Amino acid sequence: MGSIEDLDYPQIIVQYSNGFLISKVMFTACELGVFDLLLESGKPLSSDAIAAHLGASTIGMKRLLDACVGLKLLAVEMTQEGVLYRNTEISNIYLTKSSPKSQYHIMMYYSNTVYLCWQYLADAVREGRNQYERAFGISSKDPFGAMYRSDEEMLKFMAGQNSVWSICGRDVLVAFDLSPFTQIYDLGGGGGALAQECVSLYPNSTVTIYDLPKVVQVAKEQFISPKERQIAFHEGDFFNDSIPEAELYILSKILHDWDDDKCIQLLAKVYKACKPGGGVLLVESLLNEDKSGPVETQLYSMNMLVQTEGKERTAAEYSKLLEAAGFGVIQVKKTGKLYDAVLGRK
Repeated sequence: MGSIEDLDYPQIIVQYSNGFLISKVMFTACELGVFDLLLESGKPLSSDAIAAHLGASTIGMKRLLDACVGLKLLAVEMTQEGVLYRNTEISNIYLTKSSPKSQYHIMMYYSNTVYLCWQYLADAVREGRNQYERAFGISSKDPFGAMYRSDEEMLKFMAGQNSVWSICGRDVLVAFDLSPFTQIYDLGGGGGALAQECVSLYPNSTVTIYDLPKVVQVAKEQFISPKERQIAFHEGDFFNDSIPEAELYILSKILHDWDDDKCIQLLAKVYKACKPGGGVLLVESLLNEDKSGPVETQLYSMNMLVQTEGKERTAAEYSKLLEAAGFGVIQVKKTGKLYDAVLGRK
């Protein structure tokens, strides 16, 4: 085994230190519309042309574009007229607004909201609570009241969550055969992207999105067409209001927002409402049992610290919550992607 001097620790530290810079370059290029412009143009463009189209300085845009090339988000072509820039395949698929798999909205939410909370990560670690009060000057006692502090902020959050399910939704919904369940409630279903994926995969099912009245209103106006006959809505607060009877309940990225007691409280309500033989599908990013990784899930757990009252958990920890609420047969499926699935049966 080599000595510590043999390992490239300085380079690792530099890479980790540059993480903030890397993400901000990508977020800024998205926000300014670089990738959208290059897609719409249908041809490579010079930095001067891009700067002129987007109302940016030539010197600033040139440096941003070159950084994007270094990050493999753009490619360059050398011509007689000079250097021209074009999107890579990754940028066309994930960073342009018009792509079905666009991650633009979640990136803007991270850039303009999450990053402001993360400035106070040290305070969150010291205090063990979210940082909305410091970041935005509003009470941190109601995390979703803070997240939905304006119609604009709520719309950004909902659009961001929809973009996540555009690339992860199918993986979690096929982790188990859900075809026996025809009456499904998506608790906290937000903008409805997961519900849309569900009825597409299971055409004999109907999915009811249960969410706060203002969230349901935005979902109807912005995201779900009235032609979606298999998707219905139920307005309410599932912690304080009744939960209707159904065969399957989906809780996607819900339990990680709350502490154990609140999770058991919600799951117990779901168990009581669930039809015999029915179940609950938890969609979460699972930690390894020894909590050694995955690193993405560890970082999500840090984000839960600065933004919510919850944390990411292991499969065993979610199973324990389900058992405490009354659910019996519990199955776990790691998808190998960002989010995993846990199915508890009544």
